[in-house]
Amino acid sequence: MAGGSTPAGGRRAGVAEAMLPSLRRTAWFVLVAGAGCLLANSRGWDDTYRSDTYLTLAGTLLAVGLYASTYGIDLRAARRNARLVVLAITLGVVVKAALISAVLYLAFQQPAYLVLGVAVAQIDPVSFAAARLQSRMSAQAKTILSAWASFDDPVTVLLTVYAAALVWPLVPADPSAAAAPPHTGLDSFGLSLAQNLALAAVAALVWWGTERLRRWLRPGWLVTAVQFAALAGIAAYAVWQFLMLALAIAGLFYRPSFGAVLDRLTQVAFLAASFLLGLVLVDGVRLPAGVLLGVAAVAAHALVASLVGWRLPRSDRLDVVLGQQNGITAVILALVLERQFVGTVAVVAPAIVTINVLHALTNGAREAYRPPDPGPEADPPVSSTVSSPLSPRPG
Repeated sequence: MAGGSTPAGGRRAGVAEAMLPSLRRTAWFVLVAGAGCLLANSRGWDDTYRSDTYLTLAGTLLAVGLYASTYGIDLRAARRNARLVVLAITLGVVVKAALISAVLYLAFQQPAYLVLGVAVAQIDPVSFAAARLQSRMSAQAKTILSAWASFDDPVTVLLTVYAAALVWPLVPADPSAAAAPPHTGLDSFGLSLAQNLALAAVAALVWWGTERLRRWLRPGWLVTAVQFAALAGIAAYAVWQFLMLALAIAGLFYRPSFGAVLDRLTQVAFLAASFLLGLVLVDGVRLPAGVLLGVAAVAAHALVASLVGWRLPRSDRLDVVLGQQNGITAVILALVLERQFVGTVAVVAPAIVTINVLHALTNGAREAYRPPDPGPEADPPVSSTVSSPLSPRPG
């Protein structure tokens, strides 16, 4: 094992140091989900996913995660990497999801498993942002993975919702299942898209209007207060009607200065989602399916990333290939899918652990045996939501 030097100095990192961000986040996920499971077992709660409150909480947490992922996108870096961004949100999500789902379906012959590959196909931007602090990968590799992680979240959410609507008729009737969220059926796709775009347009008008108002209204905090109040109202309506695309779009331009607060809010949302997931695990986990789902996700990402980054230098390509990890989005998508596909959480929970442990092991080895750099390299701008629960903030 290499010594315990820090990545920031260009020296070789220790295996434990490089593995720590993923393992810490995974440990918190397991501990908090376990606490939720213990509470549900002690109270005899075996159908929490059927309640409207459950759906509202899951939708609220999803709204926080989605808005945070697009709020933190460096638009200038995205424009510089436009080709890769397009590949990431098409090939990087759709093909990965198809490959993962195909493996699960061939292994278990259950139509519901076709949806699970979509839920874990994304790279979690908050998890990546925390892991990059311990990594000596190049600025180019960090920019690529940051842009990929930020953009594929909203695409994955949309793909999951409509993949669920497509697969739902193929699944045998389950009396324990509950209704899908509103505006998520294939028959309402056009209406849902129009409503999402309309809500995003309202957000754009509010932002444009309040920013113009800032030019002559003093003190400026009044305008900021109006912006926060309007954002809360838009988010509440989006959660009520499950118009998540609108929030993802709004995060690209509706950006009041509260990056640090949003960072903490995202951490809290991750822990709350983990606890909510634990409430559904009263019947335990499906370990073989979960492990297979996790391994398939890592393998599918490695294949797709090899194709997406084939022009990159070999070192950068390897970093992108080893980039798959899950976080808040995968947890919340499992919560949302549980209503229609009972047992989703029992498979996705061990899959998340598998994916993140594999990420920690492979990236730990990568950092430990990466050739030393001649000197420190400046990091590119990334998402403002950079830390994971109990991880140190930069600076």
